[in-house]
Amino acid sequence: MDLRDYLRMARRNWIVITALALAGLLVGGTATALTAPTYTSQAELFVLIQNSGSVQELQQGNTFSQARVQSYVKTVSTPVVLQPAIDALGIDESSEALSHRVRATADLNTVIIKITASDKSPVQAAAIAQAVANSLITAIESLERPKTGGTSPVGLSIITPAQAPTMPSAPDTKKNLALGLVVGLLLGVAVSVTRSLLDNRIRGEADLRQVTEAPLLGGISFDPAAAKQPLLSQTGSQSPRAESFRQLRTNLQFTNVASRGKTVLVTSSLPGEGKSTTATNLAMAMAEAGQSVCLIDGDLRRPMVHEYLGLDRNVGLTTALIGNADVNDLLQPWGEDNLFILASGQIPPNPSELLGSGEMINLIQRLETVFDAVIIDAPPLLPVTDAAVLAPSVGGVILVVSAQKSTQQEVRKSMEALALVKANLLGVVLNRLPLRGPDAYGYSYYGSVEASSKSERKQPRVPSERVHAARQSRSPQHFPASHLDDMIQG
Repeated sequence: MDLRDYLRMARRNWIVITALALAGLLVGGTATALTAPTYTSQAELFVLIQNSGSVQELQQGNTFSQARVQSYVKTVSTPVVLQPAIDALGIDESSEALSHRVRATADLNTVIIKITASDKSPVQAAAIAQAVANSLITAIESLERPKTGGTSPVGLSIITPAQAPTMPSAPDTKKNLALGLVVGLLLGVAVSVTRSLLDNRIRGEADLRQVTEAPLLGGISFDPAAAKQPLLSQTGSQSPRAESFRQLRTNLQFTNVASRGKTVLVTSSLPGEGKSTTATNLAMAMAEAGQSVCLIDGDLRRPMVHEYLGLDRNVGLTTALIGNADVNDLLQPWGEDNLFILASGQIPPNPSELLGSGEMINLIQRLETVFDAVIIDAPPLLPVTDAAVLAPSVGGVILVVSAQKSTQQEVRKSMEALALVKANLLGVVLNRLPLRGPDAYGYSYYGSVEASSKSERKQPRVPSERVHAARQSRSPQHFPASHLDDMIQG
């Protein structure tokens, strides 16, 4: 993983990271509020060597005192110093217990000893620090007194008496909050990395590239209203979703499908990834561009095209394949463009055999002689073999991958299934991509959903009762009606 992968991971999981960081702040604040305040007081002593005052003696005394200071610091935590302080204060505490609340330090190359004492009471903290300082003066004088008698050559003097503090030394609110924030962020990052390593879903182009190098023909932006209004005619002409399918149409033209045929099969790995809406909207977008398009509902198990377009599916593809009707009589015109629909017909008991039959291949070839493009909505690849059986007979295959749902393993298996039958994979369409974020698929468009007025929204029409009239009304310049009759004669 490089830096871009980590940044993408952070953007994907920013909610988790933020939540855990705030939780860390909350824990730090709660710990601060529940901790009883502790006060610390400090007394400072100066170590002096008694001498006659000559320069040489002063230098020797200074060196001697610096060497002895560290020993005096260690002496503070012993019963020799602490027990007299306890007796003077009259507190019920052992010298060992008091040693945990008393600390002595001395800076390097100095003769100043600092004694700090902590307590829940600021007055008591100051009293303990002062009592320990006084006790240290007495103890050092006794320890340094010559055995032959006389006074001690070392003298300690208090230069800063202990005072009752006005603010507690603990808990440190800023430190606790900062610590909680850092721990929360680290935990959030750890959770995000773990989720990213365990999550093998396809979320965007970066994840897709870990599975295949197939061209990305387009990304369809997610629209919450698409569940009830899946068609381009039901949304604004300049909406992000409409622009997504126009871009898909444009990219598909550059794949040079005509070199191997005009038919494009649209499929997915599993049901529910949006292949039917992608096929339908792609056909509509191509028809809007002036092409004559035939959309075939080749999903003979769960046909959906007729529901989206409001057409009758009782007669259609299966009717033509078993020879019960002429395909010219089964094509249903839709909308104002040269778009014709061949519905699925009755659901057969043997869809794979019908789609892989010679009649299906002949039907595709005959439609290619009449239409500029033929779009087939095929069943998903992994549950059934229908799409794999039909794939070698078409000009190319488009694999629809649902972002946030499809896994890398599913897409990999679909690629292997297409490669096994030597299908011409034109590319991949990422469906339901977010409009913003690290996995958004960027493209340029003018306007927005809000900019498109409601009056521009077309509603699907049901032309079943006017099929013959609509077929005759097609302009001969764009779609010669005689070609349909030629299809019957082969």
